[in-house]
Amino acid sequence: MEFIEALKLKSKLLFLFILITLGLVIIVILGYINTASVKKNLDTIYFGSLVPIVELNNILQVYHGKISNTIYKVKSSQISRGQASIEIKDAITKVALEWKEYETHFKRDDELQYVEYAAIEIQATNDFFNKMAFDISLDSLVMESFEARVEHIHNVLKKLINYEIELAKYERKRFLTLYDKIILNIGIILALTVFGVLIISYYVFKSIQKDQTRLEIATKKLQNANKKLENVSYTDVLTSLHNRRYFNFVYDRELKRAKRTKSYITFMMMDIDYFKQYNDTYGHIEGDFALKSVAKVLKETLQRPSDFVFRLGGEEFGAILTDVDESNSASLAEEICQSIKRREIKHETSKAGEFLTISIGVVCCKADENLDNDILMIRADEMLYKAKENGRDRCEITTSVVVAKVHLCHYLLLKT
Repeated sequence: MEFIEALKLKSKLLFLFILITLGLVIIVILGYINTASVKKNLDTIYFGSLVPIVELNNILQVYHGKISNTIYKVKSSQISRGQASIEIKDAITKVALEWKEYETHFKRDDELQYVEYAAIEIQATNDFFNKMAFDISLDSLVMESFEARVEHIHNVLKKLINYEIELAKYERKRFLTLYDKIILNIGIILALTVFGVLIISYYVFKSIQKDQTRLEIATKKLQNANKKLENVSYTDVLTSLHNRRYFNFVYDRELKRAKRTKSYITFMMMDIDYFKQYNDTYGHIEGDFALKSVAKVLKETLQRPSDFVFRLGGEEFGAILTDVDESNSASLAEEICQSIKRREIKHETSKAGEFLTISIGVVCCKADENLDNDILMIRADEMLYKAKENGRDRCEITTSVVVAKVHLCHYLLLKT
C-alpha cells in the first residue's frame, strides 16, 4: 500500500516537472518568434530606409564632388581634359551602379512614380556629362548649363532623400508601436503561462500534500501496529506482565549496565505455593484469576521505571531491580508476600495456610566484571528452594554470589 502511494506521489511530481518544462519550452518558442519579428522590423528600418538614403547621398556626392571637382580642375588647368574625361566616365558609371542598387529596394506604389521620374532625370544628367566627357567645353554657356544641371539633379535627389527620411521616421514609429504590442503580448503570454503553472501546481501540490498526509497517517498507524505487535511479543497475554522472551533481553541488558556502573542489581524468583493443588481444587478459571491477582500485586509493589516484573512460566514469576541494596530488596520481597496474603484468596488445599501465598528467592549484589551472567539465576533459584524447604510463604535472600563450579555446571546442564 505504501509503495503504491509513493508511486502515485512520484507520478504527480513527474507530471508537474513535465508541465513546467513544457511551459518553459512554449515561452522560449514564443519568445523566439517575437524576437525574429523584432529583428525583421529592425531590418526593415535600417536596411529598408537607411541604406537607400546612403545610396542616394553617394550619388549626390559623385555629382557634387567627383564630377564638379573634375570640371573645375580642368578649368583651372590642374588636370588634362583626357584625364578629366576618364574620371567623368568613371563617376557616371558609379552613379549608374548606385542607382541600379537603389532601384532594387522595395518601393511603395506612391513612391514608384517619382522614382521613375528621378531615373529619367539621372539618365539625362548622365548623358549630359557623357557628352562633356567627349568634348569638354569651358565656355560660360556650357558652365551655366553644367551648374544648372547639377543643381537640378541635386533638387531631384534631395527630394527623394527627404522622402526616404520621412519614410524611415514612419517605419520607426510603426516599429515602436509594434514593439510595444509585442512586449505586451509577451508579457500577457508569460503572465498567463505562469498563472496557469501556478494554478496547476497548486492543485498538484495540494494533492501531493493530501497523499503525504495519508502516508503519514498510514505510517503512524503502522508504527502503532508494530509497537503493539512488539508489546504483544514481549507481553504475557494472561497477566499483562513481561514474558520470558523479554526477560532474557532485559536480564542481559541490566546485568551489563550494572557491571559497567558497578551498581546493585537484584533478582527475585517467585513461585505460588501449591498452585497445582489450587488448580485441581478450584479449576483453571480460578487459577487464572489467582495468577492475575499475583501479577497485580507485583505491579503495584514494584512501580519504579527500573523495576521489571515477568511471568517466567506457569506459576513462576521473576523481577529484576536495579540500584536497590539488600535491605530494601528484602523489604520489597516481604511486602510482596504480605500483600498477596492480604488479598485472602482461599486455598483450602495449601499446607502453608488458608489463603494463597507465595515463596520468593532473592539475590542482591554489587555487580562487577567478574560476575558470571548465570549466577544470579542460580542463586535466586537456590534461595527459592530454601524458602520452600523452610515452610513456604516466605522470602529468602542472599548477597553471596560465590557458587561451587560443580553447582554451576549442574545448573547449566539442567537449563539446557
